[in-house]
Amino acid sequence: MSSATEPKQLEDVQGDGRWISQHKRFMYEAKEREPEVVFIGDSLIQQLQFSEIWVKMFQPLHSLNFGIGGDQTQHVLWRVENGEMDDVQPKVVVLLVGTNNYDHTDKEVTEGILAIVKAIQERQSQAQIIVLGIPPRGEKPNPLREKISKINEGLCSKLSGTPNISFLNAEFSSFINSEGLIDSKDMYDYLHFTNEGYRKFCEPLVEEVQSLLQTFLKVENTSMHSSSTADLLCNDTT
Repeated sequence: MSSATEPKQLEDVQGDGRWISQHKRFMYEAKEREPEVVFIGDSLIQQLQFSEIWVKMFQPLHSLNFGIGGDQTQHVLWRVENGEMDDVQPKVVVLLVGTNNYDHTDKEVTEGILAIVKAIQERQSQAQIIVLGIPPRGEKPNPLREKISKINEGLCSKLSGTPNISFLNAEFSSFINSEGLIDSKDMYDYLHFTNEGYRKFCEPLVEEVQSLLQTFLKVENTSMHSSSTADLLCNDTT
């Protein structure tokens, strides 16, 4: 078994306990609030909450952000298995992780992400899970881009047709020009998004989340209507 699929806390090498403090805060927020959407993953998820698109599009949907910078698949898996998905019942869970798994092969990272998906499903069977493809990184073409492409291809193949799961792949062409370069206007350090980069990256995600929430609303309304009709029939004594 690869370490990418073995749940593990992030080692506190700096000695300030920030990682476990964030984990505990997430559990508190899950218990105290009633989110429609939960985002979980690494810094690409974490920094989303400081973007314009989060404020305009995701915050109004009652979203919580459980992103922690530096997390690898095994760290997110540990967080899921240790409380972050226990006291919450979101309609949608959005997952993005894997870019930090430098020491794992593309197949190991893929399996790590799938392990997280399984752990979420076990705790949130009612939720629709959106798995985001890992975006490209590095100003110029590099081996990590090739690895990321293989991970995304693996996820697409493994998740295709799976009930209650959507896979949204990052459109590399949106961020890489004809010369194979990434613009700092989209990714200020060629890894993390700017406001403009998040806008491009999240456009299909916004549509998918809104569509899923509308589907939930229709189902709930239909269920309420059916119950009301049944009550009328039961109470009809004419």
